[in-house]
Amino acid sequence: MSAMSASKPAKARGAGGPVPAIRALGLDVDGTLTDGRLYVHDDGTQSRAYHTQDGFAIRWFQRLGGLVLICTGKAGGSVRARAAELGIDLVIENSTDKRADVAAALAARGIALEQLAFIGDDLPDVPLLRACGLPIAVANAVPEVRAVAAYVTQRPGGGGAVREAIEYILRAGGRWADVLAHYGGAPRV
Repeated sequence: MSAMSASKPAKARGAGGPVPAIRALGLDVDGTLTDGRLYVHDDGTQSRAYHTQDGFAIRWFQRLGGLVLICTGKAGGSVRARAAELGIDLVIENSTDKRADVAAALAARGIALEQLAFIGDDLPDVPLLRACGLPIAVANAVPEVRAVAAYVTQRPGGGGAVREAIEYILRAGGRWADVLAHYGGAPRV
């Protein structure tokens, strides 16, 4: 799989440097793919809400050759169901060390941590964010996560932040035009 890179790489907000070639995208769940709320039903089951625009962008990242993985400190049927719906077969649940778990999963696929963009929102994400090539925080992330991020989304977790981050990565890699071309080119806005 070829890396998504641009001849003129964009600069990450606050980082001052070019965006690295990204081959994989890692996603936290609660607070990143969702707004962080868990709905606990009378029978004890839990559910989450996911944003459709995030799913749209995840599919395009995959279509353009990128690997998408989920790494979460919890487990849940809705996580596995959403991952299956989006064709994400690399799902790490109950992680107590996201950096080690993701590094091992990527190494098995011949991908270095430097080729990973990871999107997170809370303290368990910090070690992985520090180690990956493009650390991204959602707008409502805790201050410690925003401090280590090269890019902070304007949208909150569960509110299209993942879609925004993927567009940023694809634009930096010169691939956003491929997405627009599929829909007849860039409209005038």
